[in-house]
Amino acid sequence: MSFKWPPKDKDEQLDYSVDWSRFLGDATISGIVWYVDDSSGTKTVLTEGSTVNGIQNVAQTISGDVATINLGLGTANYDYKFTCRMTDNSGSIAERVIRLKIKEQ
Repeated sequence: MSFKWPPKDKDEQLDYSVDWSRFLGDATISGIVWYVDDSSGTKTVLTEGSTVNGIQNVAQTISGDVATINLGLGTANYDYKFTCRMTDNSGSIAERVIRLKIKEQ
């Protein structure tokens, strides 16, 4: 199952988040890795400051149970597929897939 974020204009720079609280229970986030599919559909790490397939990871943060990525750029009318991979303090790993449409506003 994949989730959907509200559309973003290619000229906007906005925060998008994944709330892990329902998954974590008493555990805490120990690490987050963001991925985006590249132009050939391969899941590629999107590190802070990097651009993959036209979308830019400006910054990323963890606040409590919420992982946030600040995104810039993007290709108009393109549907990006992001993956947020979370590791908790007990060593459990989980992933959430989120779609983001770039749409002229």
